Amino acid sequence: MSRAITIVGSGLAGMSSAAYLAKRGHRVRILEKNSTYGGRLQSFTEKGFTFDSGPSWYWMPDLFDSFFADFNKQTSDYYSLKRLDPGYRIFFDKEEYFDVFEDYQRLKMELNQIEEGAGEALDSFLYDAKKKYEIAVDKFIYKPSLSPLEFIRYDLVKHLGRLSIFKPISKHIREYFKDERIIKMLEFPSLLLGAKPSATPALYSIMNYADIALGTWYPSGGIRSIATALYDLALEQGVEFEFNQNIEHIRIEKNRAVEVVSSKNKYTSDIVIANADYEHVDSVMLEKKYRNYSKKYWEKRTISPSALLFYLGLNKQIDIPHHCLFFDTSFKKHVEDIYDSPRWPNAPLFYTSCTSKSDPNVAPEGCEALFVLIPVAPGLKEKTISRESYLNQVVERIEEMTGESLKENIVVNKSYAHEEFIADFNSFKGNAYGLANTLFQTAFFKPKIRNKKVKNLYYTGQLTVPGPGMPPALVSGKIVADQILKDLN
Repeated sequence: MSRAITIVGSGLAGMSSAAYLAKRGHRVRILEKNSTYGGRLQSFTEKGFTFDSGPSWYWMPDLFDSFFADFNKQTSDYYSLKRLDPGYRIFFDKEEYFDVFEDYQRLKMELNQIEEGAGEALDSFLYDAKKKYEIAVDKFIYKPSLSPLEFIRYDLVKHLGRLSIFKPISKHIREYFKDERIIKMLEFPSLLLGAKPSATPALYSIMNYADIALGTWYPSGGIRSIATALYDLALEQGVEFEFNQNIEHIRIEKNRAVEVVSSKNKYTSDIVIANADYEHVDSVMLEKKYRNYSKKYWEKRTISPSALLFYLGLNKQIDIPHHCLFFDTSFKKHVEDIYDSPRWPNAPLFYTSCTSKSDPNVAPEGCEALFVLIPVAPGLKEKTISRESYLNQVVERIEEMTGESLKENIVVNKSYAHEEFIADFNSFKGNAYGLANTLFQTAFFKPKIRNKKVKNLYYTGQLTVPGPGMPPALVSGKIVADQILKDLN
């Protein structure tokens, strides 16, 4: 029997679940607060420069392939992929940098020049990470995680020891390597998972396998093309979209969600899926008695960092690769400024994405489109202290590290910070990535995909399983769709 399903939010997880459910014959409508699809996967153009304004790393291509294969499609039906070489560059000091090459043997040789035996240590480290990755993808990440009992099976329990869930990744990496530069390289993905390395389980060395073994890629047309691919796929399955629909509340009768109310309309529904920010749905769209979690619960969660972003159009070309990490200041101090004593950092680490290195269409000829990201603590009470001062610091450090002049060549300068994350996406505390992947925020410890009090209300996205990132968002949509189909049966 076909059901009327309303999805609040058109992020990747929302469009993923919509496509799966529409494929099974259900009538699916997505209501989106903003004027276009894609959640945080947005882009904009100014003075001939085009910028992806959200995510910028394309990892885990196998999970994208798996998603499209569920619809008898291939990733290449929607966009082409280019593997970046180097995947990224890490700057440690003035003109001292390390490139993460696609050629694994070359990468090992480079590591051996930094630390004797590091290349062979990388073999062992990645062998362990590969086994974890295969177990996680095959046995764990598609679990709805509604109960710990899902994991109490011999074929799952026997793998728990290898997953190293009780050991922090900071300790795990140091069992293989001693040089702090290599350690920083391997710890950095934990920041993308939203937690400091000492609080991230060693399970997440799977990200190092994804990074080094599976590679860093760039989709034709930029990251926005992924959102467009899902939008097109959802339309092909019969999903309907309505934009500029600011959802005010979800009406509940007899413990069932019966209507989604926007500022413009009311939508009768048999099933509701919330792909909007979980905390916002819980605290704003639902009456208090129907909320899955209390305000106190949310305040105790470890939230991923927010970010201060700059989009810079340069009227010259610069000699840096597509992705760069600037680790020329204290990693430890910046982590403290994010997690231990939340404040605006004095000398932050930062990351750049120069997409014009891989796609000449995103900048005028002879120019560069440069994206800069500074991780900052979520929930900072004061507004960004001075975007201009941070921009000046970033530009000066890029100039010092690379020997390039930039300041006089900036012809486009736009910024984005936690205030905008909140305004555009109702992002809890202005977070950029969702809920941090700490031990007690992994699997069944995460906020549940199903409301405990409202039988037909579900949640999907980066604040629930499996976690933050684009591939996990696709998986999250599948998990929720599968759970709904199971509950209907």
